[in-house]
Amino acid sequence: MPKSMTGYGRAQRLSDGRDVLVEIRAVNHRYYEFSARLPRTCMYLEEKLKSFLNGKIARGKVEVSVTITRPDGKDAQIAVNRSVAEGYVNALRMLNEEMGENGGLWLSDDITLSSLLRLPDVFTVTKEQDDENAVWAIVSEAAAEALESFLSMRKAEGERLANDLLGKLSGLESMLKKIEAIEPGVAESYRQKLLAKLTELLGDTNIDEQRILTETAIFAEKTAIDEETVRLHSHIAQFRTLIASDEPVGRKLDFLVQEMNREVNTIGSKAQDLSITRLVVDMKSEIEKIREQIQNIE
Repeated sequence: MPKSMTGYGRAQRLSDGRDVLVEIRAVNHRYYEFSARLPRTCMYLEEKLKSFLNGKIARGKVEVSVTITRPDGKDAQIAVNRSVAEGYVNALRMLNEEMGENGGLWLSDDITLSSLLRLPDVFTVTKEQDDENAVWAIVSEAAAEALESFLSMRKAEGERLANDLLGKLSGLESMLKKIEAIEPGVAESYRQKLLAKLTELLGDTNIDEQRILTETAIFAEKTAIDEETVRLHSHIAQFRTLIASDEPVGRKLDFLVQEMNREVNTIGSKAQDLSITRLVVDMKSEIEKIREQIQNIE
């Protein structure tokens, strides 16, 4: 069964003081397109993840999101810039003295630790340098689990699509068989109408039966749809074969649907019978539904 291009999978790992969350999501796309959302300090993971997924997903717009946190807080070192803090305190007190001496406006000295916290550059936070191999070991484990969930969802959705498509193919085939049952009588109907018209115009005399047979033969040749129906049966059979395959078949199905639509259009252009015309309209509607659904198949 084919796979859907739409899917989602997630997995979480807690190891070596790191909490790693990996999410893989994909939507329809004509080709395979990869993108990653990563922590600023872990951009090196993008190429690793891209290589990891290479060959496992054939089509779709795929986004991998990685979140890494350190619940223990050991990835950050906080240092106090004492000289900066002292400089702030001295500058504020000097400003207070100058305002009191020059303008008589003395302010209370209410400098507190909390007020210093709001001032820039008093504290510096230094992130611990990650061990890239250690980080990748955890991320790759989570990515493998997320991918398994992602592919499982794609497979389940693909099976649902395939079953629905097979139902639509059966309906299409049923309508085609009705056309084939009607088609042999179209030429005879034309002959009878031609004979009735000539009888109405000429009466019972001077009617050339051979000419009527010739005209009927020409009409039958122009309106013959045997080649189109045979090809359409072949396309439907190929469609069923592809649907049963586990390989990526979305592009092949798209091509087949174009060919099926071409044959139905030709049948419609040749049809000289209202019943066939109505069936052709219904078939085109069903083919359009099939075309819309295969846009989501890998």
